[in-house]
Amino acid sequence: MEFKHYPVMLNECIEGLNIKEDGIYVDGTLGGAGHSSEILKRLKNGKLVGIDQDIDALKASRQKLAGFNNVVFVHDNFSNIKSILEDLNIKEVDGILLDLGVSSYQLDTPERGFSYMHDARLDMRMNRENKLTAWDVVNTYSKDELIRIIREYGEENFASRIADMIVKKRTIKPINSTFELVDIIKSAIPAKARREGGHPAKRTFQAIRIEVNKELDILEKAINDCIDVLKSGGRLCVITFHSLEDRIVKNVFKDRENPCKCPKDFPMCVCGKKPDIRVITKKPILPSEEELKENSRSKSAKLRIAEKI
Repeated sequence: MEFKHYPVMLNECIEGLNIKEDGIYVDGTLGGAGHSSEILKRLKNGKLVGIDQDIDALKASRQKLAGFNNVVFVHDNFSNIKSILEDLNIKEVDGILLDLGVSSYQLDTPERGFSYMHDARLDMRMNRENKLTAWDVVNTYSKDELIRIIREYGEENFASRIADMIVKKRTIKPINSTFELVDIIKSAIPAKARREGGHPAKRTFQAIRIEVNKELDILEKAINDCIDVLKSGGRLCVITFHSLEDRIVKNVFKDRENPCKCPKDFPMCVCGKKPDIRVITKKPILPSEEELKENSRSKSAKLRIAEKI
């Protein structure tokens, strides 16, 4: 299957990066290289470092960017950005883009096991070299662990009922496929609630995917590390797709822009902590109506941008 990933808020990201022709830029979530191809078009003597933990994404992006000789491809997680740049003898960069969404390719390729719309073995690994799969989470996690991740990562009101049903069903036989899990989730959610909102399995599948890929565990440190490696005037653009991610990005930006921890009644700062970024987006940028018509999957996207002082 062709690797497709609609580059969400492409123009907004390119504008937000404030690209310099001779700058060094990092696409930490290379995907189908939609964003990266536009960055490269604006570089003359500059360089792009493209990072992705998905081997399929790297193969596809190598083909798409074959016409450029100023791009370095790295199979890794953007959370390791400091060691990645160190290995490349790069101390600082002019801009970083992170698109935290799961790609259309990953969702639409049944055997990857990400989607509740395709029947496949439970997998959901962005990096298929990792050992933990969705099958492991569903079939080996305790009821309390399942409740926690479904409630916290999926923000699912019926987390307890869903976890209870999963545990009951797996005592009879292992839960092997996405559709088996979908049927269990549907049976656990009251009929009235199933008729409201989106697909009843959406939140639980999101929660399991986040757990499998440890998406939130790495995010706070990764955002801080990205800020650390920016040059003065460099920009960090982060696209999130759910409130948990967005809250982490928002809070890191807030802490780096206002790091002083002195009590408010102190006449002056004595902690010595100085801001090292300026938040460009006081409120997140949202997709345009035109983009939403072209790509409905971008409807929950939010873009936040910070500039290194």
